[in-house]
Amino acid sequence: MTERLQSTITCPLCGHAKTETMPTDACQWFYECSGCGKLLRPLPGDCCVFCSYGSVPCPPIQLDRSCCV
Repeated sequence: MTERLQSTITCPLCGHAKTETMPTDACQWFYECSGCGKLLRPLPGDCCVFCSYGSVPCPPIQLDRSCCV
């Protein structure tokens, strides 16, 4: 399986959505919404903002590996 590197992050506060390229070598723990400026952090139990707010989970999770190892 090849991982997908594009994910659309949707802000839970304002609903603004933006497609971003996910890093393959690090987790992204913070993301600033370009709509309202809110700093998003992962939800409890998620490893990164893409797993919490993205349309596609981060590459390690897609490949059934531990994230941020």
